[in-house]
Amino acid sequence: MAKKPSKPGSNTIAKNRTARFEFAINDEYEAGIELQGWEVKAIRQGKVNISESYVFLRGGEAFISGVQIMPLQAASTHVVADPTRVRKLLLNRRELEQLAAGVDREGQTIVALTMYWKASWVKVKIGTARGKKLHDKRADAKERDWQRDKARIMKGSLR
Repeated sequence: MAKKPSKPGSNTIAKNRTARFEFAINDEYEAGIELQGWEVKAIRQGKVNISESYVFLRGGEAFISGVQIMPLQAASTHVVADPTRVRKLLLNRRELEQLAAGVDREGQTIVALTMYWKASWVKVKIGTARGKKLHDKRADAKERDWQRDKARIMKGSLR
């Protein structure tokens, strides 16, 4: 018998809210992340921030930098905890080639979008992106305001 999933959205650890505002996301990929034991414990406590993170490719591998995982106070004394160390992302060869092609030929960048649990594994959703111009950001803000106003109008008309 299959295990019932918990309530939707409960597996999200951290979101990069500014990424979708600052960048136009083209393709999204799911990547595993190489973590140490103390990092997993800190992530379970919610002590992670990915808003300043970015992904880069080096030597045919993908790495994420700028992820802040704050160590717990009860962490072991023999472990040297570096909260902002560069961590390796685990992707297929085909996915790495697609990322490299997007960055090299099309001038895109790779940003981390969300960090979440998938079963007992920590996954990071990354995306190839192109920076938005100021007028694109204004259009997005205008659309978001209109959707909010439309919802208010519809809610008021139902009463």
